[in-house]
Amino acid sequence: MTKLSVNINKIATLRNARGGNVPNLLQVAIDLQNFGAQGITIHPRPDERHIRYQDARDLKAVVHTEYNIEGNPQHNFIDLVLECKPTQVTLVPDAIGAITSSAGWDTIANQSYLTEVIQEFQRHGIRTSIFVDPIAAMIEGAQKAGTERIELYTEEFAHQYSLGNKKGIDPYIKAAEIANQLGLGINAGHDLSLDNIQFFKENIPGLLEVSIGHALISESLYLGFDNVVNMYLRKLK
Repeated sequence: MTKLSVNINKIATLRNARGGNVPNLLQVAIDLQNFGAQGITIHPRPDERHIRYQDARDLKAVVHTEYNIEGNPQHNFIDLVLECKPTQVTLVPDAIGAITSSAGWDTIANQSYLTEVIQEFQRHGIRTSIFVDPIAAMIEGAQKAGTERIELYTEEFAHQYSLGNKKGIDPYIKAAEIANQLGLGINAGHDLSLDNIQFFKENIPGLLEVSIGHALISESLYLGFDNVVNMYLRKLK
């Protein structure tokens, strides 16, 4: 079964809008795991507009499933990850001020830098994953950098699927086949939803984990966390 990791950035956004502690981010993380989520994902950004660095520290005490911290490996982020020691760190090349992630790494141009960062995390027992587009050269570059996993950036798949173009899955199938041949674990995320997740999962060989935030939180506004988490789990079996 493909694991479901829930990105709780949007919960922090809602909390920060009023300046208090409602909704309680830690309690939501606890509840999501109790409802069946197999991981919690956060993506702290330098301006802390949703997840704060202190949230990352506080969550360490309540996440008993897989703890995944995403972000651009700048100095403050690296220090935070080494302090929190999550199960996994996902390296994402987002620019400061970006609303959301918009591209995967150029693992060739940045190979030396990525290799150095990955080795530092691995020395501390933290599994690494690199956010990549479904491009053969980028996946091969990720493997050369020494990462254990890649996370396929799925926005284009989700867009094509919404248009009724199921052929939009083809580059992701080929990417997964290459990753499997290279011995890389496969994660995926970005714009995956209840509408498209089962089709994606059924077509991607060796899919280990999906990280879903915006869609899952939005769907839960109508249907409730417990219901939505278990709807995803059924589709991921």
